[in-house]
Order: sequence, then C-alpha cells, then structure tokens
Amino acid sequence: MSLKECGTKRVFTPTTMTNRIINQKMISKKVVVIGAGASGLMASGFAAENGAKVTLIEKNKRVGRKIMITGKGRCNVTNNCDVQDFIRNVPVNGRFLYSALNGFTPQDAIDFFEQLGLQLKTERGNRVFPMSDKAVNVVDTLYDFVIEKGCKIVCDNAVSLIIENNEIIGVKCENEMYYADSVIICCGGKSYPLTGSTGDGYTLAKQVGHTVTELKPSLVPLESKNPDCKSMQGLSLKNVSLKIVDNKSQKTVFSDFGEMLFTHFGMSGPMILSASSQIRDITDGKYTAVIDLKPALSPEQLDKRLQNDFRENSNKDVSNSFSKLLPRKIIVPVLKRWGVPFDKKCNSVTKEERRRLCEILKEFTVEISGFRPIEEAIITSGGVKTSEINPKTMESKLVKGLYFAGEVIDCDAYTGGFNLQIAWSTGRLAGISAAEL
Repeated sequence: MSLKECGTKRVFTPTTMTNRIINQKMISKKVVVIGAGASGLMASGFAAENGAKVTLIEKNKRVGRKIMITGKGRCNVTNNCDVQDFIRNVPVNGRFLYSALNGFTPQDAIDFFEQLGLQLKTERGNRVFPMSDKAVNVVDTLYDFVIEKGCKIVCDNAVSLIIENNEIIGVKCENEMYYADSVIICCGGKSYPLTGSTGDGYTLAKQVGHTVTELKPSLVPLESKNPDCKSMQGLSLKNVSLKIVDNKSQKTVFSDFGEMLFTHFGMSGPMILSASSQIRDITDGKYTAVIDLKPALSPEQLDKRLQNDFRENSNKDVSNSFSKLLPRKIIVPVLKRWGVPFDKKCNSVTKEERRRLCEILKEFTVEISGFRPIEEAIITSGGVKTSEINPKTMESKLVKGLYFAGEVIDCDAYTGGFNLQIAWSTGRLAGISAAEL
C-alpha cells in the first residue's frame, strides 16, 4: 500500500478499519502519539493492538520520512545480535534500554517485519536490510500495520501538552485539540530537519518540567583542515583500520576496521560515523584520525612488499611505482608526506626511506577540526534525561500518562541498525504501557 497524502482536511485517508472494534473488545482508552517516525509508528500500532483508540499526529504529509533516508535509502532495519552485544553498541545510556530490548529483541523485530510480509536479509556486520533494498517498503509495511490496527493518522503540528493536576489530558495542535488518557512523544531529534526532526519533542518535554541534556550531533561526518582530504575527495577506503587518538593524553578513544570516505570537508563513511559517537568535547586539533592503509601486513611484511615493488619498477620514478599498492588519489598525499623527490628512481631508495614510508602507510594521520552540523547527523546525541523516565514502561516520572520513545530520549548507539532497533523497542514498550487500563 502506498502512502496517502493529507487532503484539504489535513487528514491521512485511512481504511474503513479506522474506527473498528479490535478483537471484539470495545476500545476504551484514548492514546495520542506525536510523530509518525519509527518509534511513533510502532507505539501507535502496539497501543491499538492492546485495545486503545489511537490518534497519530504527524506534521509531514507522509509518515516515516526519516526512515526513507536511513541506510542510504535501503533502511538498516536492525542488527542481528543478542541483547548483550546490542547494549555494548550503545555508548550513551545503554543500560536504560534493558527492559525495552528484552521485551522486543532484534530477533523479535526481524520476526515482526517478516510476519507482516517484509522479507529481510542479513549482511556484513549483522546488518539487516529489506530484501528489496528499498526503505519505502519498510515504511509501507509500518503504515499498513498501524492502519490495520485501527489508528487514525492526522496531519497537524503539536504545540503544547495539556496538563491537569500533574496528569496529561491531551495535546494542543495548530488546528485542533486532541484529548487523551495517555500521550506518547515520538518526535525524533534535531538531525535531518527536512524530515521533520526539528527538536519539537524537546520543547514539549521542557514545557512540563523535563530535563533535556546537551544536544550534539552523533553518527556525523568529521571535518578536517588538512588539504589532503579535499585532494582525495570521493576516495573510499575499504578494509582499513582506524584509530581516533586524543592528542593530549595519547589515548585511543575509538578503533575499528572497515570502510571510510574522504570528502571536501574531511571524512565520512561507516567507521567515521561510529567514531563520532565516541568523541567528546571536540575542539580543533584535539583529536587525530590514524589510518592503517595496510592492516593485513605487519611492518616487516610491508617492507618486503615495498622491496618487491621497487625491484619490479627498478628504473622507474617512485611516483610511478605505487599503482598496485595504493588507490590513485592517495598516492600524491603519501609521496608528499614521504618527502623523497617524485622522480627518485626506485633502485636508489634506501632502507631508512623504506622504513619511513612504512610508518606513513601504517599511520596515515588526519587532524580533526570538528563535527559537521547537527543537521547532517544521522542521530542526535542528548535528549530527555533517562533518570526522569521509567525504563520498564517509558512513562514520565514527572507527569502521569506521558510517555517517550525513540530518539527524543537521551540514548544513542553506533551505526549498524542499532538506533532503529532502539526506536522499535522503546516505541512498542511505550505503546503497550500507554494502552494499559
């Protein structure tokens, strides 16, 4: 089923099942969900499945806008690992998620989507994608799910929460008031604002006294003033090792093996995005990226490889001897750092010069100057303080009947499907909890 757009009444056109009776039980509790992203769609569907009459408020004309761009348009649905491994990939408030994740594990998410007819596949790094490689199929599956459960989707913009005697009674929107027994905030973060993630959830939370921790970009590209990055723009490195080193303490704050990309502003790619979530208090020059261009070779093995290459190109300039060893775009930056004349003959390279070249190839450094803007981040680090939310229900500890799910909460993970799984798990738990009588 394709997504419907808001018409003149600014309402999503549902099926005739919108106001049905679910499982022959009369709907008796009203739940309003703010935000039709990953967590909001899950919260709505599971609240309705558990007997609630659900109104899902979305300010965009289409649901799931941010889901559509995840995984480069393929949607990395989850990571196929157990809960303990999962928590290890959540550097910010991972323990808060134990109840939500044990209630709806990555395997449960896989089963959920496949039972709804969406075929999935697991790729390198346990990353799970739809078999079609199309994020729109994930969104359509979730849309069908909430409609078939009887949810009503309205196109409106939440302005404030309506509170009486420290208890939620509804939501005030631009066009209408929506009264409810429970309200679930699923507005996302501040990253990718064109998808609707403009920080509305933080504003609503603050209005009723919740603490919102410092908001920073996470899973975001890194900037560098090193001119080599611009000259290597578009170069994708695969099967390389990366370390992020704190220049003052000389401690490695992040290390990984995989893929990265050079850009006109610095660096991006899977490893760089994950590295960004481990970098704190970033300032120009505080951190350096150290790249091992040949991690499969020890320094001794690399030296022998260089000797063989120079022997094969004995009478050639060194600048013409690296075509089998390195990608074309990185050869000149390596030669500049090496410092030998470009026209030096391979048969005249000394042992000391080879040693210096090995060091450069094993530790190719790029100074980091900062993060790209939060608008370019995949997720927002920071959010509603977890100590103010009941982890077993996702209900606010400050306001009865108010719940939170997804990116609006101060929890964020590495790239690889972990953040979407957080949305599925917290959304489901919030929906079930909000529907309970």
